Amino acid sequence: MSPVGRHLDTPATRRSRFNVNLDSDVIGYYSERVARFLGTGRYLAIQTVVVIVWIFLNAGIFAFGWDPYPFILLNLAFSTQAAYAAPLILLAQNRQENRDRVSLEEDRARAAQTKDDTEFLARELAAVRLAVGDTVTRDYLRHELDDLVDDLLDRLEERAAKRERDPS
Repeated sequence: MSPVGRHLDTPATRRSRFNVNLDSDVIGYYSERVARFLGTGRYLAIQTVVVIVWIFLNAGIFAFGWDPYPFILLNLAFSTQAAYAAPLILLAQNRQENRDRVSLEEDRARAAQTKDDTEFLARELAAVRLAVGDTVTRDYLRHELDDLVDDLLDRLEERAAKRERDPS
């Protein structure tokens, strides 16, 4: 049998043309950092300052003019930024979803364990209550012993009375 037909039960692995090994965790970590930064007021302030300076240098007093009025180069820079920002944000969201899923699974397992523990403790508590209910209390025992003592005294008195009547 040929080597290709021998492993039809396993999916083929993808081979990269460029043989570049990228660690998805590292890429995900940095994509989260970028996504967090893109969502801050600091980033918006920096971007606003850059745009104002860009427009001022191209259309203001100095008018260096490397990007005249419709600011095509600035638009291209924004498009490039958006082209990279969107996938980075999606990567960050996917990693967050994975963390949320793992956390949810752990919470479910913890809740199931807590439920099992609670049910076990409830059964144990019920058994203890039954055992306590079956135990003899001091008052009950004292009352029963008093009754036995009274019965024994009555019997002794009866025997003593019988012996007095019948000395033989």
